[in-house]
Amino acid sequence: MRNSFYYFRRTVLLLLCLTVAFGLWSYMYKRADTPPQVPEENRFTKVVLAQKLDEPMELAVFKDGRVLFIERKGNVKLYNPTTEQVKVIAKIPVSTKYIFKDGNQSEAEDGLLGMALDPQYEKNNWIYLYYSPAGDEPKNILTRYEFRGDELVMDSKKVILEVPVQREQCCHTGGSIAFDGKGNLYVSTGDNTSPRSTGYAPLDERPERGPWDAQKSSGNTNDLRGKIIRIHPEADGTYTIPEGNLFPKGTPKTRPEIFTMGHRNPYRISVDKKTGFVYWGDVGPDSGVDSLNRGPQAVDEFNQAKKAGNFGWPYFVGNNKAYWDFDFATGKPGTQFDPAKPVNNSPNNTGLNELPPAQRAMVWYPATESILFPMLGTGGRSAMAGPVYYKEDFKNAKRPFPDYYNGKLFIYEWMRGWIMAVTLDADGNYLRMERFMPSYKFSNPIELEFGPEGDMYMLEYGTGWFQENDDARLVQIEYNGGNRKPIVQMSVDKNLGATPLSVQFSSEGTQDFDKDALTYEWKITDKSGAVVKTFTEASPAFTFDKPGVYQTALSVTDAQGEKTTAQTEIKAGNEAPTLSFEMGKGNKTFYFPNQSFTYAVKVNDKEDGSLENGKISPSQVVLTIDYLKEGFDQAEIAQGHRTADASVTFASGKKLMDASDCKSCHMLDKKSAGPSYISVAKKYKNDPEAVNKLATKVIQGGGGVWGDAVMTAHPQLSLSDAKDIIQYVLSLDAEKKPVVNLPLKGTYTTKVPENSGDQGVFIVRAAYTDKGANGVPPAKAEEVLVLRNPKVTAATADKTQGIQKFKIPGFPVEMVIVMGAGGHVGFSKTDLTNINQIEFTVAAPKDQLNSAGGTIEIRLDSPTGQLIGETSQIVTTDTPVMSTPPQQVKAKLNNVSGIHDVYYVFKNDKVKNQPLFVLYTVQYHNNPNGSAAAGE
Repeated sequence: MRNSFYYFRRTVLLLLCLTVAFGLWSYMYKRADTPPQVPEENRFTKVVLAQKLDEPMELAVFKDGRVLFIERKGNVKLYNPTTEQVKVIAKIPVSTKYIFKDGNQSEAEDGLLGMALDPQYEKNNWIYLYYSPAGDEPKNILTRYEFRGDELVMDSKKVILEVPVQREQCCHTGGSIAFDGKGNLYVSTGDNTSPRSTGYAPLDERPERGPWDAQKSSGNTNDLRGKIIRIHPEADGTYTIPEGNLFPKGTPKTRPEIFTMGHRNPYRISVDKKTGFVYWGDVGPDSGVDSLNRGPQAVDEFNQAKKAGNFGWPYFVGNNKAYWDFDFATGKPGTQFDPAKPVNNSPNNTGLNELPPAQRAMVWYPATESILFPMLGTGGRSAMAGPVYYKEDFKNAKRPFPDYYNGKLFIYEWMRGWIMAVTLDADGNYLRMERFMPSYKFSNPIELEFGPEGDMYMLEYGTGWFQENDDARLVQIEYNGGNRKPIVQMSVDKNLGATPLSVQFSSEGTQDFDKDALTYEWKITDKSGAVVKTFTEASPAFTFDKPGVYQTALSVTDAQGEKTTAQTEIKAGNEAPTLSFEMGKGNKTFYFPNQSFTYAVKVNDKEDGSLENGKISPSQVVLTIDYLKEGFDQAEIAQGHRTADASVTFASGKKLMDASDCKSCHMLDKKSAGPSYISVAKKYKNDPEAVNKLATKVIQGGGGVWGDAVMTAHPQLSLSDAKDIIQYVLSLDAEKKPVVNLPLKGTYTTKVPENSGDQGVFIVRAAYTDKGANGVPPAKAEEVLVLRNPKVTAATADKTQGIQKFKIPGFPVEMVIVMGAGGHVGFSKTDLTNINQIEFTVAAPKDQLNSAGGTIEIRLDSPTGQLIGETSQIVTTDTPVMSTPPQQVKAKLNNVSGIHDVYYVFKNDKVKNQPLFVLYTVQYHNNPNGSAAAGE
C-alpha cells in the first residue's frame, strides 16, 4: 500500500514537473515570437501622381495600376501609370448649389460624391457612383455604369437607389461607397440639415423649419438620410435586403435598407471584408463648450458597427453624452434625452417615435486636447475612416505593407492632416493608435485605399473648400521592405554672382540607409536644356564663364540601381548686393525702453554702385523699424519670415491665423465654405464692437450672418489670440498705406506702445534689390535685426545642465530650479556691448526646497570660459516659493563687449548634490551714455 502511494506520488510530481516545463517552454516560445516592430518611416515614400485637382472625392485602383477617381463638380478622371497622365473620361451633370426660398444661391456640398468598383469588376465591368443629379428634383442617387477600357459607358447607367433630400439649406451629404466581403454595398448619407441655428443639436420643430431639424433625417427610421445604407445589388439593376439590417423588411414606419442610423455626416466609410465590421468618421457639430441646459461640447467621432444599430445623432454625441430637448419657439430647454430609450416626437418625423438604444462612439475628440485620446492633437475636426489592412490580401504584391500593420485600421483627419494606425484586439475592440508617417502633415486627406500591389493611395483635397487647390493631389504611398533609394543632400557655396563665377558643389549629407556604395552624376544645363558639363565626383567645382541661369542636377545611384535626383539653380552674371546695418556702439541683442541708438545703412553693388558714391539712390533702399508685441516667433523673423518692405502691424494675427484651420473655410478675396476675409472686413468696417464680437464668435462658434456658413468653435484659442486674428482680418479692408521708410542714417528711440506688454521685440529691417545684369534676374540683400527686451526668462536658455524647469499654474514665469553646484544655463550669441551689470531674480526656500543658496558666475563662450562677473551670496529663507519675496542679486561686468555665448554658472563650494536656489529672470542693464554715433 505504501509503495503504491509512493509511486503514485512520484508519478504526480513527474507530471507536474513536465507540465511546468511545458508551460515554461510555451512561454519562452511565445516570448521568442515577439510582435513585429514599428517599421522605419524612411521605408515609406510619398509619390505625387497628379496635382492641382478640383475637389477630389473617392478613388479606385485597377489591377493594372490605373487609378479612377472623381471630383465633386462631376469629373470622372483616370490616371495612367504608363503615361503618368490624367485625363477626364466623363463629366456627370450634377447639382452643386443650394437655392434658398428667396432665390439666392450658395455653394453646396452636393455633387459627385462617392465611387466604388463592383467586387466582380473583372467579370462585369461595373462601377457605382453616388451623386446629386442636376435638375429640379432634389435627390441623390446611387447608380451603376459599365467601364470598359478607358471609357465610362454613359448609356449603361442604371439608377439603383434614390435618396430624397432638400436643397434649400446646407449641409451634410455623406456619399461614401464601400463593399463588404459578401458583395453587400454600403453607402453613407448625411443628415441634410443646417447647423446654422445652433452649435448643439439641430432640433428646430417650428413650422417651415424642416431643413433645421435633424429629427426628420438622422433620427427618422423611415428616412434614408443620416444613415449608412446596406443593400445587395442584383444583376438587373435592382437590389435585395441582406439579413441583419436594423429593421426587418415590412416593419411599419421604417426603411429596410438602413444598417445604422443616427449619423450627422459620415463622410468616409470602410468595411472590414474579413469581419464585416463597418467603420466611419462622423463630422460633429460646432459648440465649443458644455452647456448646462443644451448639451455637450462638440466632438468628432470614429465609429465601429459590429452589427446594425443607432448611433445617436441628433440626441447624443461621443460616448452618448446627451442633449436637451430644446424648444426653439420659446427658447427654453426641456428634458435631457435618454440613450437607453431615445424618443423622436418631432412633427418632421415620419418614422417610429421610440428609437433603438444609442451606441457610443469608438473614439471621440473635441477641438481642444482630448483627455482620453491626446495623440489626436487640437484644432479643426473632420474625422474620416479608411481601410483595415490584411497582409493575406497582398500575397503576391510587389510592395505590401509590413506585417506590423496586419489587422490594423487606418483612420485620418481632414483638418489636422494626420493618419493613425489603430490596433484592435481579437474581438475588434479598440486598444491603441499611433501616427502613421508621423513626420508628414498631409494636405487635407479625403480618401484612402490600398491598391493591388500593396501601395496606399490617397486623395488630398487641398487647402480651401469648393475650389481647385494647388495642393490637391493624387498620392501613392509605397513601402520599401528591401533596398531603399538614396537620400540626396546637395548644396553650393554660392548660387549667385558675377562671371566668372566659381562654385563649389557638395553632396555632404547624402546617405543610403542600406549602406550601399553610391555613384554620383552632376549635370549642368543651360536655359535651353543643353548640357554644359557633367561630373562623377561626389563634390565637384565648376567656374561659370558665361552669364545665364543654369540648372544643376545631382543624381545618386546605389549598388542596386535605385536612383534619386535633386536640383538647384545657379545664376551667373549678377553679383548680389551687400547691405549692413551699423549701430555704432549700440547693442544688437537688446533694446532699452525710451533710450536712443544711432544707426547707418550701407549698400554696395558691383554692377549698380553704392549709396556712398550716389549711384544707388536712398529711395531704392528700404528701412523699417517696428515694435511687435510678445507672442511672435522670433526665430521665424530672424530667418526672413517677413520681408523688409512689409508691415508687421498685424503680423501676430496673421501668423496665428495661418497656423490655424481658418484657411480650410476662408480665402483672402474669394468665397469658400465661409466668406472671404475681405468681405468680412468690409462688412464690419465701421463697427466699433467688431473685434470683441467676432473674437468671441471665433472661440464659441456660430452662424446665421453669412447664410449657410457656420463657424466651428475654436475653444483652444485664447481671447487675446482670437482678437489678434480678427484685427488682422479687419485690416484687410483698410486703405493700403505705403510702408514708411526711415532715413538711412539717424537716431531711433525705442518707445514701446501702450498696453503692448514688456516682452515684445523691435524688428529692424533693411533691404535693397539690385537691377539685375547680363540677363540675370535682380538679387536682393536684406538684414533683419531682432532687439528683444533686456529682461529674459531664465527658462528660455538654449544651453542647460544640472537644472530642472518647473511651471506652477498661475505663476507668471517658468522657474529654473538649480539642482546642485556646477550646473548652468547659457544663452547663445548675446551682444554684451555697453552692458555693465546683470541682475538676477531668485528665491532660495529652505524648508520647501532644502535650498543651500550660492552665487552665480558669468562666463564667456563656455561654462569654464573667461569670468567677467559674479553675484553676491544668495541666502536661504524659510518661506515657500510662491510666497517668498524674490531676491535681486547683481553682478557688475568687467569691461566686456561684443557677441558671445554667455553662461551663468551656479556655485556653492560647501555642498555637492543639494538644490541651491530658484532662478526666475535675468535682466541686462546698460550705460545709457555709452552709445556712440554710427561709424565712430
